Amino acid sequence: MSTRLQEILSGFQRPFWVANFTEIFERLSYYAVFAALVPYLNTTLGFPTTVAATLGGIFGGAVWVMAAFGGALADRIGFRRALSTAYFILACAYFLVGSIGAPWLAPVRSVVPLWLLVGIILLLPALGVALVKPSVVGTTARASSEKTRSIGYSIYYTMVNIGSFFGPLLAGWVHTHLPTEDGFLLAALSVLLMLVVVLVFFKEPRSATAVKAPTLGEVAKNFVTVIGNWRFSLFLLIFSGYWFVYWQQWLILSKYVTNFVDKSANPDYFLSVDPAIVITCTVLMSLLTRKLSAFRAIVLGSLITSLSWLVLVVHASMLFVVLALVVLAIGEIIQSPRYYEYISRLAPEGQQGTYLGFAFLPIGIGSFVAGPIGGALYHHFGEVLNQPATIWFIVTGVGLLTTALLWIYDKTIKPAEQVAT
Repeated sequence: MSTRLQEILSGFQRPFWVANFTEIFERLSYYAVFAALVPYLNTTLGFPTTVAATLGGIFGGAVWVMAAFGGALADRIGFRRALSTAYFILACAYFLVGSIGAPWLAPVRSVVPLWLLVGIILLLPALGVALVKPSVVGTTARASSEKTRSIGYSIYYTMVNIGSFFGPLLAGWVHTHLPTEDGFLLAALSVLLMLVVVLVFFKEPRSATAVKAPTLGEVAKNFVTVIGNWRFSLFLLIFSGYWFVYWQQWLILSKYVTNFVDKSANPDYFLSVDPAIVITCTVLMSLLTRKLSAFRAIVLGSLITSLSWLVLVVHASMLFVVLALVVLAIGEIIQSPRYYEYISRLAPEGQQGTYLGFAFLPIGIGSFVAGPIGGALYHHFGEVLNQPATIWFIVTGVGLLTTALLWIYDKTIKPAEQVAT
């Protein structure tokens, strides 16, 4: 035990700890903003629910699409410069989000339509996050020894979820004590401090075994290669339905809670349930489902996450809101680790890295679609017809359709693909 502890203490260069420390605050800021974003757009800036949810979907989806290209750029300019640039962009972006209604932006609002101005501002955080993620993951690879690299990725995953847990709690505290705009300014301050941490403490990690990342041109070529594999592209498209179901907790759940469950509730706090379950139960769930094949785990996780929203239909109370999020998170931790395993095996021999680089696309596609459709469902069945339960029946239906399509894909199309071992 002492030998293993010594390996961990000595097996990481300082950049590893610095980068992963900043990742906590990057995720905290991102999810604090995301938790408050749609209510802020709807209530403070006066956007209709449909438009507010659509803009929220853009905010959530752009990150994952741009991340596929961020790694190549981070490798070209270096991780230190990439992290510095990213945290500077994020600080400016979150400051602008909180300043959309400020008097000093009035001249801009007078000449630029508000929806366009907000859309442009909400794309800026994606530029920053797209540089942070590959930089932190790349630093983890380069600044870890061969013996500690596996635990290094586990530490990284833990840091991500710690930040994801505290982000909604910060948003909830701001919701109770401060104007919503101040929450965005606190998020900006958080990542600005991380800029200082990087500039003072972070040095470019070096590793003799580091593999050269692809150039931007090679990434674009790889994208064409991946899309050209219609079986793989079809799988990514089908699995986007899972993320349509998942993202509704960030896009319409807060409005649902305050309008149909408990008007005095602070819904931001409950968005910490998902990351709390991920942190505490992932290892246990992995052990319980280890005998399932990767694809069956994906199907099972999709089914459980889809059914989670029916819990809200059973009884409209905060207890059942928490229970729904617990069930949703269980589905997530069943499928998520096995999803990447499956893609690595689905890819043709020698192209696993290329395929894994685009494994995030369903997350982005799901968010882009979840915003406008989720907002339209909430508006029509919640605000117009006062039938909020119908929202969750339809969302669940999309999830069940996704699950069924995944099963059909596995039985008919996937066996024709020569999977890698």
